[in-house]
Amino acid sequence: MAFRLERDSLGTKRVPVSAYYGIQTFRAVENFPISGLRLPTEMIRAFALIKKAAASANRTVGALSVRHAAVITRACDEVLSGRWDDQFVVDVYQAGAGTSFNMNMNEVLANRANELLGAKKGTYKYLRPNDHLNMAQSTNDTFPTAIRLAALMALPPLVRSMEEVEASLRRNARRFDRIVKAGRTHLQDAVPVRLGREFGAYALAVKKAREDVEAHARLLCELNLGGTAVGTGINAPPRYRALAIGALRRWMRLPLRPAENMMERTQSLGDFARLSGSLRVYALELIRIANDLRLMASGPNTGFGEIDLPAIQPGSSIMPGKVNPVVPEMIDMVGFQVLGHDATVAVATQAGQLELNVMMPVVAYNVLQAMHLLANAGLVFAHRCLNGIIAHEARCVSHAQRSLALVTALNTKIGYLNAAMIAKESLKTGKSIQELVIEHRLMPPRDAQRLLDPYRLSGKE
Repeated sequence: MAFRLERDSLGTKRVPVSAYYGIQTFRAVENFPISGLRLPTEMIRAFALIKKAAASANRTVGALSVRHAAVITRACDEVLSGRWDDQFVVDVYQAGAGTSFNMNMNEVLANRANELLGAKKGTYKYLRPNDHLNMAQSTNDTFPTAIRLAALMALPPLVRSMEEVEASLRRNARRFDRIVKAGRTHLQDAVPVRLGREFGAYALAVKKAREDVEAHARLLCELNLGGTAVGTGINAPPRYRALAIGALRRWMRLPLRPAENMMERTQSLGDFARLSGSLRVYALELIRIANDLRLMASGPNTGFGEIDLPAIQPGSSIMPGKVNPVVPEMIDMVGFQVLGHDATVAVATQAGQLELNVMMPVVAYNVLQAMHLLANAGLVFAHRCLNGIIAHEARCVSHAQRSLALVTALNTKIGYLNAAMIAKESLKTGKSIQELVIEHRLMPPRDAQRLLDPYRLSGKE
């Protein structure tokens, strides 16, 4: 491999001649061969937008020439198109605050801009990473701004996925509205419910989770860009902040605004913890729903057997014909992983000291990874599981009619103790609640049939 020699404040180093990144990025690669993981592409795009907005603002205030701003903009647009994704090589687990990633972006853009001006990579003849690409900026304000923009970029696919899950659940609520089944609490018989109402309740839980995610994502629109080092705004011209954020607002078509307090935005990662918490709640709801489906589909002969989930792959390497609830199982595993992401974000959020929380890279990775996982898993859940559920109405009704909890409807007619006696006798003899009520002449047959009708007991909604 051919190398070029570059210099920074610590000395000189050989950098691959083909690389658009430079010496500071190369040091980070050498120092942190930790996971092989990279920050998600939304972070690359967000940083490129920030550098483009900075160049525009610096040109407007006269700190950067029109020519230099133009080549920086062109280099940023190339990064935004995905052309140089392979040049962002810093591990997720890097130096605190994300300085290495910021410099990775600065070096790639500086080298590409110099190349566009006719200079060789690594010479920084016209534009330098720190002096021009980082002009009026600090990692202290660019990195947290980038996380916020990246999360806002990742939000629409997640919201669409959540809407798909909700819509699938609502369709099943309508399809199964007339199907009565046994309700269960403590995994024991409870009063009858309708299968459709169960799915309607699931849909509402997903809707509430989506609204919570969207509400917390809106908090990310408050940016500390222009705060530079520790929120002081040092080295940033007076108009720079409004110009840079205004450009981002136009390009992203989002209600982005300067932070009420730049230092607070630099110190606190609380808005990411709030967003992560809402992702955790959604994951918990998905786990719960997936586990309910696994129970309702258990069997087919020795379990509940109330529904069938789509058979999308063989379930066993040794037991022929076995089909497993593979999509709900996937949902559980994704949910568990998201809970882990949230735990990491929570610990990182409280780990800031004084004017800066340096744990930002791991927060960026975990928040965005959780959003990606939930978005992808939700689509699979909707399309390859929820949309293909089949209900076994006869089995559901049979369970409902055999539920000992039907005696609950007798409380006001024959009293709790008499109802408990009927329940025990039903369990002992196998006779239905209705049979025993009539047999013991506790009420007329017609009244017993009406009172113990499972559909009537399943609610009015």
